Amino acid sequence: MDTILVIEDKESMLSMLTQTLEAEGYQVLPAKDGAEGIRKLGDGRVNVVLTDLKLPKKDGFEVLKAAKQESPHLPVIVMTAFGSIETAVKAVKEGAYDFLTKPFDTDHLLVLIKRALETSRISAENFLLKEEFAEKLGLPKIIGKSSQMQEITSKIQKVAPTNAAVLIHGESGTGKELFARAIHHLSPRKDKPFLAINSAAIPRELLESELFGYERGAFTGADARKFGKLELADKGTVFLDEIGDMDLALQAKLLRVLQEQTIERVGGGGKSIKIDVRIVSASNKDIVKAVDARAFREDLFYRLNVFPITIPPLRERREDIPPLAWHFLAKFSAEVRKGPITLSPEALDILFKLPWKGNVRELENVIERAVIYAEGGMIRPDDLGIAETSILDALAEHVPMDGPLHDVAAAATRIAESRRIRQVMKQTGGNKSRAAEILQVSYKTLLTKIKDYQLEEKKAE
Repeated sequence: MDTILVIEDKESMLSMLTQTLEAEGYQVLPAKDGAEGIRKLGDGRVNVVLTDLKLPKKDGFEVLKAAKQESPHLPVIVMTAFGSIETAVKAVKEGAYDFLTKPFDTDHLLVLIKRALETSRISAENFLLKEEFAEKLGLPKIIGKSSQMQEITSKIQKVAPTNAAVLIHGESGTGKELFARAIHHLSPRKDKPFLAINSAAIPRELLESELFGYERGAFTGADARKFGKLELADKGTVFLDEIGDMDLALQAKLLRVLQEQTIERVGGGGKSIKIDVRIVSASNKDIVKAVDARAFREDLFYRLNVFPITIPPLRERREDIPPLAWHFLAKFSAEVRKGPITLSPEALDILFKLPWKGNVRELENVIERAVIYAEGGMIRPDDLGIAETSILDALAEHVPMDGPLHDVAAAATRIAESRRIRQVMKQTGGNKSRAAEILQVSYKTLLTKIKDYQLEEKKAE
């Protein structure tokens, strides 16, 4: 249910707007002056602001400014009783979505709100997929054009403004922490700490003190009080990676944090400390199976899994491989200062067909290595540093195994011939006459196959 913050100082008008919007299924947050409206912006669940321009305490322009500081994607519709086009235009120039001049038709208002909500959702989703996201948050760019990635960004946009616990499922290397950071930075907690901790990388005894902190003298070597991550992240977000590896005893303590929003430092004598943190967790394991095996607490699972998000492996969204490859290529080309580098069609074809068991992280490593090896401004298959058997196995997976034997043989022949021609062309430095001799085919046949298999490499610009 979308929430509309309505700020109007005239009680009769505020009541009419509230009734109209609630009848359309919206939740309404009413405010009688600008100061109250600005306070309610902090609730983090507002989807549209409808505000009068002339208000007591804080005027509509101050509300507009506060709304844009709260979220750049939050649409603000302003109302004015003066019929002043100049005033309305000024509000739009300062970021208002649109304006209404009183008296106005409520049907027109409802259409405007519907459009504003749709525009806001599209804007927020695009925000996750654009370079501005990386620049604004200091994060790697979220890359992906697949329908799966679009769906994930839509989910992030919906859950980010809430306090709901999020459990991110996905294989290693899919970028779960990046998505967790996106949730934090699109939430009302964005100006508070985001602290990440890997449950699998820290021994149980150390993990407890990392999470909850300890008092001086709690154990040998505890010479001073230490604050834990959960306490340090007060009003912010804690990201618990690989939550499936957490010890059962610690799971019980974490459950209490989620239920009561309190912690106890190690050696604290049972003293509870009130905190306010949002938990975003992630796992590359099947938590449901862990629950069935009694390796993970069922009650904690339900607390963590309020809003699940699954990041599909790279092999299941292959249309994201080319844009990811080009992104990493630009990144590492700039780092090694080799100048513009491009991917040959053969190299890109191999990248597209590999299984990517290590997901995006593996692809990033391959491109970094290839940039180091590359010469002449182009990455070729040999620069990828991938074992010959792995490449051939990947290509063989794309040979059709149904249909006539002739079609299967033709596809396999194409793969083998294109691979061998590319090898020899590299060996001869691009000398086609010499390559034809080595391959024992006529020069004309070689030219035909190079054209048919699209093996002619384009010069880097």
